[in-house]
Amino acid sequence: MQSLFNQLFDYNFYCNKKLIEQCNKIEIIPQRSLELFSHILDTHHIWNHRILKKSPEFGVMQLHPLKDWTDIHYENQRSSFEIITNADDFELRLDYENSEDRLFTNTLKDMLFHIINHSTHHRAQISVDFRTNGIEPLNLDYILYKR
Repeated sequence: MQSLFNQLFDYNFYCNKKLIEQCNKIEIIPQRSLELFSHILDTHHIWNHRILKKSPEFGVMQLHPLKDWTDIHYENQRSSFEIITNADDFELRLDYENSEDRLFTNTLKDMLFHIINHSTHHRAQISVDFRTNGIEPLNLDYILYKR
C-alpha cells in the first residue's frame, strides 16, 4: 500500500508542478483557475492536517497568489510523504471534522486516496477553464506520466 501511495503522490506532485509551471508562463490566468488551484492546495493541506490531528492554517477556499503556490505545494507533498512513510496501518480509522464542523470517520487509505482524486477532479476543471479562455491545457494523463 505504501508503494502505491508513493506512486500516486508522485504523480499528483508532477501534475501540480507542471500546472504551476504553465501558469507562470501565462500572461493572464483565468480567475476561476486561480481559485480552483488554490482550492487544490488548500484541501491537500487540510486533509494532511486532519490526518496528523493538527489545526489547518488555510481555509477550504483560501486564495493564494501564484508566487506562493510552489512552496505550499512542496510542503503538502512533504507532509503527505511523511504520513505515508510513518503509516503502520492504512486501514486505521480516523475521526475528523469537515469544513462544516460535522464529525466523520474514514480510513487513512480513503483519506489519502481522496486527496489524489480531489486534485485530479479540479485539475480537470482547470483544463476546461483554460480551453474556454483560449489557453491550451496540459495533457496530464497518468499513462503519459508513466511512459
